[in-house]
Amino acid sequence: MKYIPYVNIKQGTASISRFSNGNTLPLVQRPFGMAPFSLQTDMWGGRWFFHPDHPYAEGVRLTHQPSPWLGEYGTFLMMPQNDVISNNAPGAWSGYRAQDAIFRPDYLKVTFLRSNSTLELTPTDRGGAIRLTFHDDRPSVLSFMPVDGNYTYHYNKETHTLIGTNDAKGSGVGENFKAYLAVKFLGDVVDDEKVIIQSGKHTTNTHIPLTSRVVEARIGFSYISEEMALAVIDRECGDRSFDEIRKESEEVWEEKLSRVEVETETEDEMRTFYSCLWRTFLFPQKAYELDADGNPIHYVPATGEVKEGVRYTNNGFWDTARTVYPLFTLTAREEFAEMLDGFVNDYKESGWLPRWLCLGEIGCMPSTLIDGVIACAAVNGIGKKETLETALEGMLHHANHESENPIYGRNGALSYCKYGYVPRDEQRESVNLTLDAAYGDWCIATVAKVLGRTDLVEEYMARSKNYKNLFDPETGFMRGRDKEGKMAENFDPCTWGGEYTEGSAWQNSMFVPHDVEGLAELYGGKDAFLAKLDELFTTPPRYRVFGYGNEIHEMTEMASADFGQCAISNQPSFHLPFLYATLGEQEKTDYWVTKLCREAFSYRNDGFPGDEDNGTTSAWYVLASLGMYPLCPGKKDMIKCKPQVKSYRINQ
Repeated sequence: MKYIPYVNIKQGTASISRFSNGNTLPLVQRPFGMAPFSLQTDMWGGRWFFHPDHPYAEGVRLTHQPSPWLGEYGTFLMMPQNDVISNNAPGAWSGYRAQDAIFRPDYLKVTFLRSNSTLELTPTDRGGAIRLTFHDDRPSVLSFMPVDGNYTYHYNKETHTLIGTNDAKGSGVGENFKAYLAVKFLGDVVDDEKVIIQSGKHTTNTHIPLTSRVVEARIGFSYISEEMALAVIDRECGDRSFDEIRKESEEVWEEKLSRVEVETETEDEMRTFYSCLWRTFLFPQKAYELDADGNPIHYVPATGEVKEGVRYTNNGFWDTARTVYPLFTLTAREEFAEMLDGFVNDYKESGWLPRWLCLGEIGCMPSTLIDGVIACAAVNGIGKKETLETALEGMLHHANHESENPIYGRNGALSYCKYGYVPRDEQRESVNLTLDAAYGDWCIATVAKVLGRTDLVEEYMARSKNYKNLFDPETGFMRGRDKEGKMAENFDPCTWGGEYTEGSAWQNSMFVPHDVEGLAELYGGKDAFLAKLDELFTTPPRYRVFGYGNEIHEMTEMASADFGQCAISNQPSFHLPFLYATLGEQEKTDYWVTKLCREAFSYRNDGFPGDEDNGTTSAWYVLASLGMYPLCPGKKDMIKCKPQVKSYRINQ
């Protein structure tokens, strides 16, 4: 059976900044690959540079954008041109027929009408192969145009190879950072004497004049050097043809997708399932390379050095810890173990376990939910003992220390240790910081128990009960306290922001995955808690913007979906339907999971209820469809629900 035909890589791409149907890109890359490619349709869209409804395109972009909210780095844009040659993407745009284009995990094919040319691309781990066909005899070029940051290019006439660099980067990255692109043209297809390189800040352009109607080239990418980028071409492409490389890409993806075999009622459900499953294999992305002896080495963003070992990037653990890594325990155990090695390398090199990686640490979301990733690995037998021991060291460090740079570690960690909560007059999002820290402490106790560190278990299990310090019995919500223990006046549970992260008290008060029974006791027992949960699902999706000062897209999406105050569009609500089953009301979990899967998800271009977030929302759908959910990453057993597929088999 072939699975790739069921995958729509444009799923979730019909998004704009004010309303997300996924905020995804149609990435053509290898699983967890270092060189993702996407069609670019509109540079003026900024970080939303692709939209499936645009009948035009500006070229194919090597992109490292993990989310439009995080920005871009290490990016290059190529576009075939003839007649009037533009130096920028908005000037080079061309109509294309989306219905004639091919968007697959292993292959992109687009015909640009203006230049009457077809560009085909297939990826390798750290590069790819392109085949460019011009359908008439006009003098033509392949242009490399600026996107973000400063570019340099030089061309080697003897080897017909273009070398480019780009210095665009985010926070937490050394000043010496450059991304390196190597493009080697095969055969005598370039007029070497007429290569044009125009230099200037943010405006460097290169035009490669082509002498053949069919042109092939191989691409290599590196975070370390041009030599490493060239080595990618030799190692990953060699002397193989375009079709041979494409066949390998297809086989790699078919193997990954075949790790979960399902039978569904309808073709649409098959498409939705495998489109979502495909997305779970995109992130995190490799950020390590292989030296001449085949050993892994990587650029260290925190210091600008190059060191031995593996590294992964482009991942926000506040999101992915909830669903992606628990799914990996079923679908990608070996890859998960290697990723864990990479995350621990970040701790060794920066002094802090990662929180949100976009090449380097950006710390854009609160807390250290990587604790859940590590606990999930530990209880499922993933990772070497020495890796887990160093990870535990890093967990203890951020649980009890704060960095002068707020992008690292737990914000408010010292006050949490002092008061048993993070004060609202000290930190924004203080409720989430407190609840996440309590869960993180439980994760520390869990990892410590696996490793035989009994001296730590009792202490951190006790700390994991700190969530109780914020419960307000009068309202039935978690609420922030100041340093004197006082809660704010004029409380409205529909007010977003302030003490809460991307939600209100409704979405964020029930995140105590490690102690649902203890949470229920705060409400007066199981029945009272279930009544509050009923109220959450039946309360209209009203919201107030005071905490943010304006509407954010998550508010709009919650109201549009209309599942009460369950904002399945965003991570804080992911576990809510499964709380029913945890306390014995299985039928309500089954009802809501079925309703959400059928009404909020599809394989189409608008197929997600909100941001997809590095596989997180896709993994939610995959797990729910299989009839399970990791309510508490770090506990081996998952919560059961009614499967949405007729049958399934996991092959690992």
